[in-house]
Order: sequence, then C-alpha cells, then structure tokens
Amino acid sequence: MMTTANGPYRTMLFAPGNHPRRVEKALSLDADAVILDLEDAVAVAEKVGTRATVVEALQGPRTGLGYVRVNAYDTEFCFGDLLVVVAAGVDGIVLPKVETAAQLQSVDWLVGQLEREKGLGAGGIDIVPIVETGLGVANVRAIAAAGTRVRRLSFGAGDYTKDMGMRWTRGEAEIDAARAEIALASRAAGLEPPIDTVWIHIKETDGCQRSAERVRDMGYQGKLCIHPDQVGPVNAVFTPSDDDVAFAEKVVAAFDEAEAQGLASIQVDGYFVDYPIVDQARRTLELMARIEAR
Repeated sequence: MMTTANGPYRTMLFAPGNHPRRVEKALSLDADAVILDLEDAVAVAEKVGTRATVVEALQGPRTGLGYVRVNAYDTEFCFGDLLVVVAAGVDGIVLPKVETAAQLQSVDWLVGQLEREKGLGAGGIDIVPIVETGLGVANVRAIAAAGTRVRRLSFGAGDYTKDMGMRWTRGEAEIDAARAEIALASRAAGLEPPIDTVWIHIKETDGCQRSAERVRDMGYQGKLCIHPDQVGPVNAVFTPSDDDVAFAEKVVAAFDEAEAQGLASIQVDGYFVDYPIVDQARRTLELMARIEAR
C-alpha cells in the first residue's frame, strides 16, 4: 500500500470503478493518485456490486496512491460504501458534496471506528472532501476547521455551477470566487493547499493546462482529472521547472550565507530576497523532493 503522508497531489485521476480496463489503465499511469469512482460514473444498479471490485483493484500493482470516491453523505449508499471500502490497500476516500462540518465529522468518526474494528492503523485512511454546492462553499471555513483527519479539500465545479444556476464557461471566471474561498479557508485552518475541479472539455488539453495554471497561481496544489491525456500537462504545471529549482537553490544558499553574517534582506540576480521569499524557495525545493521521491 502506498503512503499518503507527503503527496504530492498534482493529479488525481478518476476512473469508473465498474470498468475493469479503464481501472487497470488508470492505475498504470503517472497520476499521483487514482480515484476509483462509486458515485457519478456508476449506475445505481451497479453501485453495491462495485464496492468490492474497487477494493480488490487497489490490492494489485499501481504507480500512485489509490482512492475511492464514495456516494454522498445524504444518499442511501454512503454508509454501505464506507463499510466496504475502509480496507487495507485503500489509501483514502473522496467524499463528495460535503456541505457541513457535522457531515465531515460524522464520516471521520465512522471511518475511525471501522479502522479499529478491521485492525487498520488509526487515521491511516485519508479523507478528501469535495466542496461542490453553494451551501458547501458558504460553510467551507467551518468544514476546513472541523478538527478531522482531513489534510486537504477539493473543489467540484460541475455540481457547484448546477446548484448555483451558473453557466460554466471555458474562461471559468464565474467559479473563481468559490475557488478563492476554498483556498483561503484551507490556509486559515492550516490545511494543505486544495485540489481544483476537473476540466470537462476532454479534447481541449490546452484549456486544461490553462485552467491548471490559473489555479496554481491561486494557491492550489493540483487538479482532479477525468482523462489520461490530462495527467501529463497538469503534472507539468504543478511541477517546478528546472529554472525554478535552480533559482530556489541559489536563493536559499545566498540567504543562508547572508543570515550567518546577520543580514536578512539581500539581492539575488537583481531580485529582492527576504524571509518570505526564501521560505517560498524552500517550499519549491521541498515540493521537488516529494515529486522525485514519488
């Protein structure tokens, strides 16, 4: 089983849990995590039967982390999904349509009890909530601060725009306010940066890349993906370039030397550097180390 401790979470690729060939392919790709779906991609008649199938699929070889998206908290399927998918070999659960802190706390408690009953390590199964309704966005600060095992939130624009009666355009300006609120709530609660919504125009890889660049600059760490062709471009957006790494190394080395001499503000290649800038450089190097370790 993979470990969820350090990520990275540049790409989380969905695959329908009841489609064996697509599951097998997804698990062989370079996505940081694969999400085997029990929710939107699986017909109602097949939801129950697919539970054991996704758990079994995650026992085999794979290149990244393995998650299962269960059905939403207020559906008839969520409880049964959790009973089965809290299992060895499952790295985490993606919980859709989270709207209140109480929902998240309830699922966190149940997962903890199931871990104990099944002899699994306490807190070992990650939970990634998807905030994707107007109520969820309105309550996102409480959700982020709910005191659960959650390390990172994610955003779902499809259900959010449907719920809000919005038109989801390719420019995506209409969802930026929700994205910003989720990023702010995550930071205020001490969580990792969030993970952005899918890009639904499968053949428009350039648009997917631009969407990823947009949210990278809004403080997101990665993006949900719905097609294998999106993985490479999105990974690239959230991976520091060679120039980024080289400059970060230069900044850290120069600042460490200056700080030893009592200086806390210097210039590096004409760029003003003080504590916030060097901290950002160190984050770049830490991220690159996690990516290389992956």
